[in-house]
Amino acid sequence: MAMENVVEVPEYFLCPISLQIMKDPVTVASGITYDRHSIEQWLFTNRNTICPVTKQPLPHHHSSSSSLTPNHTLRRLIHAWLNPNTPLTKATLASLIRGLSAPESESQLQTLQKLEGLALESEENRAYMAQDDDLPKKLIHFVVSFRRNSATVGAEEALHILYILRGGGSGAEARVLKMDNAVYSNDEIINSLMWIFECDRFKDDEAVRSHAAHALRAAVEKGGAGVLGRLKPEFFKTAARGLREGGAWRHALLRVLLEACPWGRNRAMMVESGTVFDLVEVELKGPGEKKATEMVLGIIYHLCLSAEGRAQLLSHAAGIAVVTRRILQVSVAADDRAVLILWQIAKYSATEGVLQEMLRVGTVKNLCLVMLADSASYLKEKARKILRMHFDAWKDSPCIEIATITRYTR
Repeated sequence: MAMENVVEVPEYFLCPISLQIMKDPVTVASGITYDRHSIEQWLFTNRNTICPVTKQPLPHHHSSSSSLTPNHTLRRLIHAWLNPNTPLTKATLASLIRGLSAPESESQLQTLQKLEGLALESEENRAYMAQDDDLPKKLIHFVVSFRRNSATVGAEEALHILYILRGGGSGAEARVLKMDNAVYSNDEIINSLMWIFECDRFKDDEAVRSHAAHALRAAVEKGGAGVLGRLKPEFFKTAARGLREGGAWRHALLRVLLEACPWGRNRAMMVESGTVFDLVEVELKGPGEKKATEMVLGIIYHLCLSAEGRAQLLSHAAGIAVVTRRILQVSVAADDRAVLILWQIAKYSATEGVLQEMLRVGTVKNLCLVMLADSASYLKEKARKILRMHFDAWKDSPCIEIATITRYTR
């Protein structure tokens, strides 16, 4: 009698404690990955302080579940192994969407993981799922429920599915969720997405934060004025903290802040939250790609329309230098924003100390270079006006040739 073929489970799919296939793999400080339920019971219920496999002592901060790092790659490999080439039909998708309303959190998690696996499996699946009106709404309301219930299980999956369907996945850039503005304009959605950044459980989880930032950007774009006009100080404090912490979500946060700038009340709250200072720090730590630098300078320009914003820029020892050094180094858009920032400073905040700083960090020299470069005529005119405005303060400085500055102030 022939024996049936038995599929051997890859060893690294099994939890070292339970010896079962892991549902939610997490990694501890020793580098070993366990199923979350098993390691949490080992650490928190049984109060062990060593790694079960290596027997190494674990750091004291392993006293809460926030110290367990989700192993997203392994979880997706396990899911793909368990669900190879799953056909997606209308009935299958409808059944899975109904599964999101299951009362048991474990059933909901399994449904989310199934949907995530389908979305990752093929472009056809993603296109099919993006056409469904109910799925994105269910996912959004699922995210809201995390905050209401102080729950975290399933957050990464729900946010990742939204990210993929909205255009984060390969080959899906042109696709946009078919969401009513009313769905995204709900303040509770904005608050729930910001809660992701505040939650200790996700403090070191770049994937979740990145997906939350992209969902936040979608909420702002879809909600429009209805959302942007109702943002609260806590929103900008959390966003500023996100900028300081850095990570893959920073680009999306910058886009959200730039969208919020046209509202005067938003600018005031951003300045109050220290956003100008944080933006300077972002550039100091190493300018990102061109678009990010353009957004940083764009936000700083808007915030420098107020005396408080200009004062915050000038309070940073490298504030003027950072703006100056981006001129003729990044793009035409960056030149535009940098010169307009300097115009605001030169016109409204030009103390003797500020003018000497502009000489010292090369602002005057770079403004002269703008006159030489193939810059737009209005930008050259702004540079000329700045040079004329403070000609007397700069003409005798050894930092600039009198012939040069005289040439461009005629």
